[in-house]
Amino acid sequence: MKWKGKDLFDLVCRALGLRETWFFGLQYTIKGMYTWLKMDKKVLDQEIPKEDPVSFHFLAKFYPEKVEEELLQEITQHLFFLQVKKQILDEEIYCSPEATVLLASYAVQAKYGDYDPNFHEPGFLAQEELLPKRVLRQYQMTADMWEEKISAWYAEHRGIARDEAKMNYLKIAQDLEMYGVNYFPIAQNKSDTDLLLGVDAKGIHVYSINNRFSPNKSFEWSGIRNISYSEKELTIKPLDKKAEVFKFFSSQLKVNKLILQLCIGNHDLFMRRRKVDSIEIQQMKAQAREEKARKKMETQRLAREKQLREEAERAKEELERRLFQMEDEARQANEALLRSQETAELLAEKAQIAEEEAKLLAQNAAEAEQERQRLEITALKTKEEKRLMEQKMRETELIAVKLVKESDRRAKEAEHLKQDLHEAREAERKAKQKLLDVTKLNYFHVARYPHHSPADTRDVNFDKGCVKMDLKDVDLKRLSFEIERERLDYLEKSKKFEDRLKELKSEIQALKLEEKQTGLYSHWSEVLGSLDRSIGNAPSWMKTFGVGDLFDTNLKKPFPAYPLNAASSWPCTNKSQHIVPVEKSTFQTNTLVASNVGTGTRKQIIKVQQHDSDVIYI
Repeated sequence: MKWKGKDLFDLVCRALGLRETWFFGLQYTIKGMYTWLKMDKKVLDQEIPKEDPVSFHFLAKFYPEKVEEELLQEITQHLFFLQVKKQILDEEIYCSPEATVLLASYAVQAKYGDYDPNFHEPGFLAQEELLPKRVLRQYQMTADMWEEKISAWYAEHRGIARDEAKMNYLKIAQDLEMYGVNYFPIAQNKSDTDLLLGVDAKGIHVYSINNRFSPNKSFEWSGIRNISYSEKELTIKPLDKKAEVFKFFSSQLKVNKLILQLCIGNHDLFMRRRKVDSIEIQQMKAQAREEKARKKMETQRLAREKQLREEAERAKEELERRLFQMEDEARQANEALLRSQETAELLAEKAQIAEEEAKLLAQNAAEAEQERQRLEITALKTKEEKRLMEQKMRETELIAVKLVKESDRRAKEAEHLKQDLHEAREAERKAKQKLLDVTKLNYFHVARYPHHSPADTRDVNFDKGCVKMDLKDVDLKRLSFEIERERLDYLEKSKKFEDRLKELKSEIQALKLEEKQTGLYSHWSEVLGSLDRSIGNAPSWMKTFGVGDLFDTNLKKPFPAYPLNAASSWPCTNKSQHIVPVEKSTFQTNTLVASNVGTGTRKQIIKVQQHDSDVIYI
């Protein structure tokens, strides 16, 4: 109940192990305004909140000019780090977006240590408050995108200790314009509040209400002679007596008291920094240097151990990899050995098969040699046969040419014979007309001269018979013999040519399988075609007797029976006349007998040379 503010403050500092107590104080809020607990006055005598329990905030009341030189203890650095971080996140201290990302990366380094991608997986910063809400609203970026940017900076801080990361955070923060400044609304007269008064470790600054970054006027602690207040008015007297005294008004008397308290504390620290350090400060600095050296050695040792551990882990991984590789190689070697054994067995089987194949090939080679010799002999024979065939082909071509010429000659002769036949028929017609005229004359003579004797009539009849007999004997014999002779000659030659053609065809068919690639087949086809065309060009009177069919039917069809009659048109169709066929079995000398040739009673034998397989009708 009797404790002063210093007693409570010392108790808290002892509980925290804090020795740099001059930077801190106990803050509380009364009637919406924050104030600091006075050290030399009883706690209960001060205007504290009437609540149970009473809440105080242990905060940094004064800020150092250079954090790296003045903050000696680690706990002091940690408390300043927490407070400055909270002020930045609450936007009490303005910071650019780029600087906030960098500060956030140092904050993550101070909390988690070195970045480890295996441990710090994506999303590990999801629950952390690292950036001011103003920055988050300023950019259209997701939480994952901010985390990716912070992690990129965080990964570059590898190797930095946690306390060093905090100090780097504070060194960046102390360069911000609003760092360590306590702002109070003031006015140059009693009615307006258009200015801000800022108090920090370097002095007093006057700002416009809309600009807290650049002060309109500043008073360094070294240039201030006196600060005093009277009610709501506060006066700042510069050290230079000729300079103008600055007066301003605050909204309440408590504000002037708080401003004066902060000015006194910051001025004391300002003068303290410029004096020789006390024994306590020297001891603290020495301990801080020793602690720093120890931590440095410890950090180096830990770094070496970490490096050795990493090297050992890498060596272990390398050994495990090599072991796995060797096991894999051993497995592959075993598999290769098994494959080699299987291959050896297969090769042995293949060798045996190869030996058998070699024997078979040797046998085949001997047979091939024999076949080659046989083929050589056959080739020689084939060449000889080819030569003979070419000779026969040339002979056949000559025969075909001769046949064509003979056919033309026969055609001409047939034309002559037709002309002669026409003349004979014309003579016959004239003879018949003459005979008719004689008959009519005789009849007229008998009718006119009935006293003539029958002997005269017989003379006339005799003359008519003589004329008729002369015509029959001369014309019929001549025409029959010439036509028969021409026909038989042509049959004989055609039969011989057919026999020759059959022989050539059989020889060509025999050689066709062996001579397909020599090109002779097409040549023989052309020859046979020319032969067929030559037969097709035969005279019409030869075709009438069926000579062209001899080549297609092998002379198996009988010759058409057209009897020859000189007294009528030839061939005749008189059924009273008949032809006696004489076959090979009847006459061995191939003789044909024609009976009743003409109207006389005598018989005439015509001998014809005939092919053995045919019957000829006349």
